[in-house]
Amino acid sequence: MRILFCHTQFSQELPWKALTPLLPGHEIVSCSRDTIAEHLEGIDILVPMAAPITNSIIEHGTFGLIHEFAVGLDTVDVQAATAAGVWVAHLPGASTGNADSVAELALLHMLLLSRRWKTMQETFEAGKLWEPMGTTMLGKTVCLVGMGDIGAAIAKRLLALGMRLIGVRRRPEQGGPDGIPFQRVGSLDSFHDMLAEADYVVLCLPATSETYHLFDASAFAAMKPGSFLINVGRGQLVDQEALLEALRSTRVTGAGLDVFWEEPVDPHHPLFRENVIATPHIGGITDTSFWMRARTFAANIERYAQGQPLLYTVNQPSHLRHL
Repeated sequence: MRILFCHTQFSQELPWKALTPLLPGHEIVSCSRDTIAEHLEGIDILVPMAAPITNSIIEHGTFGLIHEFAVGLDTVDVQAATAAGVWVAHLPGASTGNADSVAELALLHMLLLSRRWKTMQETFEAGKLWEPMGTTMLGKTVCLVGMGDIGAAIAKRLLALGMRLIGVRRRPEQGGPDGIPFQRVGSLDSFHDMLAEADYVVLCLPATSETYHLFDASAFAAMKPGSFLINVGRGQLVDQEALLEALRSTRVTGAGLDVFWEEPVDPHHPLFRENVIATPHIGGITDTSFWMRARTFAANIERYAQGQPLLYTVNQPSHLRHL
């Protein structure tokens, strides 16, 4: 089978050809996200890598499976795929190293903001000692907005740092993840009051119509003065202009962003002149995550090739395109 990855490589160190030993008998090809339509001929399996997989792409292809090499499927028109008889699958975050990798990056953002990384670089260049004074995360309150695999992985790490945990999820009656003591869990419908308690607010939700611009001007107004925002979920969760105003007014002291309203983002946007730590959507881009994902992905591709039931699917087409 021919498998098309819609990004030229996983990373410079790990090209898609590294998957060849795990996918014997299959052909691996890749393209940039803006040339997908030119590479669809003869493709059996499409791997989005967060590229937009629209109804047009689905109609012009003959592939029978869209299989993301990650968790998020917000760029895939699942409804159109289902109507066309195309399976849509993704990879679980908890068992592929993705959630752990993203959690580590979220922790990095929190630490850099706490210790005033940008100012620290300035004082180092100026030859100053013992400046700036930072803050410790010990004893502080963090509000995790989203308590799935990534939220749980973050919570485990922050608990070890002596932080107080509160959280927001769609079904607050479920409480916190197993074995992790949360002081309070609220719903998306009434979470503004929880923001006033938090020294750090960490976003780890997917992008949906429900979560689009969840953090708007009213949410930032509800946040505790001097708090930090970290977004390792999706860029669409945050109204970037509202965040810019919140930073300028110092309602929010700083932000750590690994995801953006558009990707790649314009590095000259005024937001990045504020106290913002920005990383280029690298939360899950680690060697461990790659190989753990690769084994799970390859096993599912083999199931598809053999006509066996797929794992990790999100749809159920009533008819199927032929293999």
